[in-house]
Amino acid sequence: MTTLLKYNIFDQPLELCSLDPLTGYYRDGCCTSSDKDTGMHMVCAEMTLDFLNFSLKKGNDLISTNPAFNFKGLKPGDRWCLCTDRWLEALKARVAPKIFLNATNKEVLRKINIEILKEYALDIN
Repeated sequence: MTTLLKYNIFDQPLELCSLDPLTGYYRDGCCTSSDKDTGMHMVCAEMTLDFLNFSLKKGNDLISTNPAFNFKGLKPGDRWCLCTDRWLEALKARVAPKIFLNATNKEVLRKINIEILKEYALDIN
């Protein structure tokens, strides 16, 4: 299994996205991934009610608790490593949440233009 690099879109060390709730494909707080992660959970985003409802309608319930996975459910304001394609779907639907570029994996640049990412950034001016 190959782990993807731990660098952000600025080619700097990837910052933590969230430890509470604990996020990331590896549940280590970082938006890292591997070749086994078909979703590419690499966009560090701040949840909004609009996005959470959008995700629910798409069949991915991020709101409800799931004790089997030690998952408390997400609420607006929580940070979470989103799948790159889901963030793009939300962008097209005009409900894409804002993101933290310093905690977003540089691998997303393969699918999302850096200028679009900057428009949604919470951690740059």
